[in-house]
Amino acid sequence: MEGRTGSGGPDTRAQRLLVVVGIVVLGFNLRPTAVSVGPVLDEITGGLGMSATTAGVLTTLPVLAFAVFGALAPWSARVVGLHRVTLLALVAVTVGLAGRARVDAVPAFLLLSLVALAGMATANVLLPSLVKLHFPERVGLMTSVYTTALAVGLTLASVLTVPVSEQLGSWRGGLAAWAVTAAVAALPWLGLVRHDRTPEEAPHTISLGAVARTRLGWALALFFGLQSLQAYAVFGWFAKVYRDAGFSAATSGLLLGVITAMSIPLSIWLPAWAARMRTQTGLIVAVICCYPVGYLGLVLAPVRGAWLWAVMVGCGAAIFPVVLTLIGLRARTSAGTAALSGFAQSVGYLMAAVGPFGMGLLYDLTGGWTVPLLALTALLVPQLAAGLLVSRPSFIEDQLRPR
Repeated sequence: MEGRTGSGGPDTRAQRLLVVVGIVVLGFNLRPTAVSVGPVLDEITGGLGMSATTAGVLTTLPVLAFAVFGALAPWSARVVGLHRVTLLALVAVTVGLAGRARVDAVPAFLLLSLVALAGMATANVLLPSLVKLHFPERVGLMTSVYTTALAVGLTLASVLTVPVSEQLGSWRGGLAAWAVTAAVAALPWLGLVRHDRTPEEAPHTISLGAVARTRLGWALALFFGLQSLQAYAVFGWFAKVYRDAGFSAATSGLLLGVITAMSIPLSIWLPAWAARMRTQTGLIVAVICCYPVGYLGLVLAPVRGAWLWAVMVGCGAAIFPVVLTLIGLRARTSAGTAALSGFAQSVGYLMAAVGPFGMGLLYDLTGGWTVPLLALTALLVPQLAAGLLVSRPSFIEDQLRPR
């Protein structure tokens, strides 16, 4: 598995191992910052005296951070250095998570949460570029590695935050525990920062504005945004969907856990398979079509087939690692990957914010989940259309044109 250092030479075996370790631990820490709040949100709002409106701001911060700081990530990497920015991102996650677990003022809690989320969003955008730089011939395999680590981190943060909080006697301990894992994740990157180019040595870079003038950039942004919209709607509301169907809180949590856990085995398999294909059309169609089976099943038989529908929705949500693989496959260079990743994710996450908000609005307007679920089903049509556009071989560098 030969790769390349940031300075242009081939990686040694030790360097490749360090990069792999760094990518794995980085991927693991890309979701606990966002998802660790949900399980203890009632305790946080009660402990800090936070209003419902402010709690809504807190739960919206991850999407906003992805959009804003994700857009800045390629520029930061170009100016500071790809590996240095990754290290700084993990430092921001560590400081933000540790700090917010200690403060009592709501503004300070929100500010420190934003610091942590800024680091998470930055690293999230840069990971495909790191894979393209070090493992240009193993994009699928390495995407499998880090998306699996991401899925494990997501699942563990959802499942363990409450038990850790109870063990440590407070929600503060449950949140602070994830600062420890982020600090550990920063250690490998201390040994990788020396490989960054200096600005005068940096290769030709690509701006987000240049990507915005391409068909591929917008197609991938639309594909990424619509799949994120589906995922955030599911993760934000399906526990209540199950509760309203008559399941207990514990069973509802298990059903949601089935959806999230499906991403672990599929993240191992799908990216590597997608990278071996000349065109990913059949794979994209097969994965996305799992969604309507799950959604319509919930409409028609929410109780009797609940476990099967959860598996199907979880399979549909596994389109996420496929999208990340396509970001790496649709660029020839690390710079192209960074720009494409930054544009697709910043635009995409702005679209994703519509998902949980819109689903809640439709529920309030109709008093049930049938219309929201049918709306999610209808949105699969443009998602599939965008997926088909990016499934055919093309490269962002080939579509760039001068201003």
